[in-house]
Amino acid sequence: MNKCVSVTRAVCAAVARQKSPSPTRSLIPCLLSVTRKNTCIRDCSQHKWLRTMSSEGPGPITGDNAGDANMTVTIGATVPTGFEHTAAEEVKEKIGVEATISKDRGRIYFQITTNNLFQVHHLKSVDNLFVVVEEYDNYQFKDSKEETLAELQLLASKLPWTNALEVWRLNNSLKKKRLRRRGAGTRGKPSTKPPRDAVSTEALAADTDRMQLEAPELTEPDQGDGLPERADNPLDEQDNLGAGPEEEEAAEPSVVKFRVTCSRAGDKHSFTSSEAARDFGGAVQELFQWKADMTKFDVEVLLNIHKVEVVVGIALTEESLHRRNITHFGPTTLRSTLCYGMLRLCKPEPSDVILDPMCGTGAIPLEGALEWPQAFYVAGDNNDMAVSRTVNNISHVQKKRHDRGRRTPGLQIDTVQWDLCHLPMRTSSVDIIVTDMPFGKRMGSRKKNWDLYPSCLREMARVCRPGTGKAALLTQDKKCFAKAVSRMGGLWRKSHTVWVNVGGLHAGVYLLKRTTGVFGQTPEDIWEGPPAAKATSEEKDK
Repeated sequence: MNKCVSVTRAVCAAVARQKSPSPTRSLIPCLLSVTRKNTCIRDCSQHKWLRTMSSEGPGPITGDNAGDANMTVTIGATVPTGFEHTAAEEVKEKIGVEATISKDRGRIYFQITTNNLFQVHHLKSVDNLFVVVEEYDNYQFKDSKEETLAELQLLASKLPWTNALEVWRLNNSLKKKRLRRRGAGTRGKPSTKPPRDAVSTEALAADTDRMQLEAPELTEPDQGDGLPERADNPLDEQDNLGAGPEEEEAAEPSVVKFRVTCSRAGDKHSFTSSEAARDFGGAVQELFQWKADMTKFDVEVLLNIHKVEVVVGIALTEESLHRRNITHFGPTTLRSTLCYGMLRLCKPEPSDVILDPMCGTGAIPLEGALEWPQAFYVAGDNNDMAVSRTVNNISHVQKKRHDRGRRTPGLQIDTVQWDLCHLPMRTSSVDIIVTDMPFGKRMGSRKKNWDLYPSCLREMARVCRPGTGKAALLTQDKKCFAKAVSRMGGLWRKSHTVWVNVGGLHAGVYLLKRTTGVFGQTPEDIWEGPPAAKATSEEKDK
């Protein structure tokens, strides 16, 4: 590797004693930790520790993770587009920090200390999480593609990777801790297979500590870091850096597998996303000596480019968090993160009755029952398969809670098969209505929506409490819905609209408020009522 590495005199002396034909190249894979007063190098040929001391003496050893509890890092989160402000409110409520909304829709950023890292996994409005390595608000791209890609390759070697990789290791420790807790509550023989990240953690530790050579301030070698669960893993920190050269030979760490994912937005770039990921990934591979693997990777490096904004990060989630509750999917299953955003718009209160008259797979009532358990949820659909999927998903969540050893009551959800236009519920008995209406593409048709939407809104107005009731309705058929709401002006008032992206479709979440009009006494009811009601009204007028 033809790169200049700044090292201390003690390191240079140790490398010289190795008698390696290429000291710079042999130093990179074997260096584990460099401190102000102590330097530890692994001899690749003999697998022994070489310890050199500076002239100032050994000094106190505190461990290079002694300050990790107060290390502040920036966390990025992808959220459903349109719900950035909702996600920022949740971050402020649950973590207590302010979140910044990115110029690129669907992302927020906030700072957190590593001892509170576990709190980010409690967020319900985020799809994916990553730790930010570096952020550039106004990155100046070159005019030609070749120059830009060459600059991206140089950028990889200049980035401060150390803290981000340490957060990645801490996050894996938290994952293993959660898996161990889940395993303790399950019956049967526990699995003896180590987690996927167990083997790669030490390999990444070597690569992370290696980068400390270039850091202006160096830290002490590990004496057993403070990260949870790392002591339980025999592959993590198995060498005692305080021991002498007579210590047993340590096993070589396995090679870390990685991939680079590039997301790009903007029409003034001279390169494609795949070209940027290829060249940037090649530079990362050369820097760390990792192995590229597009499917079975340990580390996912993210390169997010939005016009002139560039953010480099490391993923903290292996798969999107929006699939947390659903196991039985339907043709139009709604993401759990989107369900949470819709429910949060309505601000549920204890003892509220929340209705989903077109529940599909039950994603909305499930999310609500888990996050706002003091409310009561009624889910229904006219399709027997949809009702069956909802019941199965509720049973799965309840079984999962039981297997984890939680002694909690069942979910406050009732499931019914019904006709949406004739709900078997009393008038003015519902506080909040949240549902995903048919778009007219996979389910129903645009033509049927012109009759369905007004009937739906009328029946929803009947069961919803006048004056205080609310409804959050998702649809992509904007023209039909706007016409239906205008015809129901005496029963519903549109508060505001959140524009979202649902499977590539530009849809809207419409927040409606129930007027104080009494159902059956508004012009909409008299004019838009069923034929029998119209005839009766006309006879009375005569």
